Amino acid sequence: MQTSLSIVIPTVNGAQRLPGCLAALTAGNGARALECELVIVDGGSSDASVTLAGAAGARIIAAPKGRGPQLRQGAEAARGEWLFFLHDDTRLGDGWRRVVLDFIGDAGNRRRAGYCRLAFDEPGSAAARVAALANWRARALGLPYGDQGLLIARAFYQDLGGYPDQPLMEDVALVRKIGRRRLSPLNLIAVTSAARYRQDGWWRRPFKNLWLLGLYFLGASPTWLAERYR
Repeated sequence: MQTSLSIVIPTVNGAQRLPGCLAALTAGNGARALECELVIVDGGSSDASVTLAGAAGARIIAAPKGRGPQLRQGAEAARGEWLFFLHDDTRLGDGWRRVVLDFIGDAGNRRRAGYCRLAFDEPGSAAARVAALANWRARALGLPYGDQGLLIARAFYQDLGGYPDQPLMEDVALVRKIGRRRLSPLNLIAVTSAARYRQDGWWRRPFKNLWLLGLYFLGASPTWLAERYR
């Protein structure tokens, strides 16, 4: 019996990022028991993002720009019993299909969600340190971010109300509804782009993210925070 999975990826002008993400998803042998659908949610790209996604066999969904709206509309359009949300600059590690099947095959996970261990496409101790802190935050505080992916049963996702229609902290809002005890680390690495850290600095960027998270917890508007995230 096949299990249906929809992989939902939001993008805006992601032509430089999408190829690596898509290549990792299509590499290797597919698991016969896993029927995959690839859903690319485009927020108004002016580059070759849509063309690249179409060439990879993805369904293309148009949505207002913003990860919250894009993820929400992608989930609504997806057909799978299970949803796997990824960022367009994330590459899943080898064997991801088997890891997903193992998680899905456990009936107890129908009311749980899985996330990946974070790594960066950058060598060195600074990248390793930030990744280690992110993985600790996810495990100890129940706060995996969107760049760690999220695997969740459609029915559970819908019961939680899904991603909120907001431009930032949509990932935090959803995992807080899920709760730490219902979040499980997958035996799978998600390698994400270090571009923002290379640009802003390996100390400054994490502190900025933490500052924005604190303001969000204090009630700051996600729209206001999004203007300061860039």
